[in-house]
Amino acid sequence: MDALSSDRLVIVEDDPVTRAVIAGYFTDQGFQVEEAETIAQARQAVRRFRPDLIFIDVVLPDGDGLELARELQSSSDAGIIFVTRRDADVDRIVALELAGDHYVSKPVDLRDLLARARSLLRRRRTERDTARRNTVAIFGPFTIDLLRRELAMNNGEPMRLTRGEFDLLAALIESNGHPLSRDYLIEVISNRFTDVDARSVDALVARLRKKLGDTAKSGIIATVSGKGYKIGVPVERI
Repeated sequence: MDALSSDRLVIVEDDPVTRAVIAGYFTDQGFQVEEAETIAQARQAVRRFRPDLIFIDVVLPDGDGLELARELQSSSDAGIIFVTRRDADVDRIVALELAGDHYVSKPVDLRDLLARARSLLRRRRTERDTARRNTVAIFGPFTIDLLRRELAMNNGEPMRLTRGEFDLLAALIESNGHPLSRDYLIEVISNRFTDVDARSVDALVARLRKKLGDTAKSGIIATVSGKGYKIGVPVERI
């Protein structure tokens, strides 16, 4: 899916060459792009431009990109992708836990960065669409709140799911019984995880089925031969 004219991007990067390369590439892909070299410029750009997406370098001349991301979260609902040379696992974990949606190490693969950006924008649109609709649904013996990201038995007993498990289940609920391909589900669960493939999807489905007590008889999550998976019981919005 190509970027829409409403997709606005702010690039916070102090290296002028890197900034220009990324800005030029994303402009060519249909994004509206604003550039910022410092944290001070980034604050101004975000207030003025109201971006859908922000790329942030972790090391900036006037401060820490991680702190900037945390600050922007309170004033903007834009997706955040860190683009940085700091590639230690601890930096990546801290960045994702604190504020980011993706963490990309330099030198940047522009096509990979574009794919991540588009995936994140699609997910954000889905979340906004969900927020406009009834977000609570009953399926089988369960009640799910898609906005609050909560799952419970119909008797009120809460159930704990990992982020990936909930994202996958929510996608199946949102599909209204239509099959979702493994490729689509890879995109759903790859937001914070790397090296995701069809086997990862199958393993996550197996874990989710176990937690739901799903069996061939109950058929809560149904396998669709040659396609993927679908929710196998009626879903009632409340």
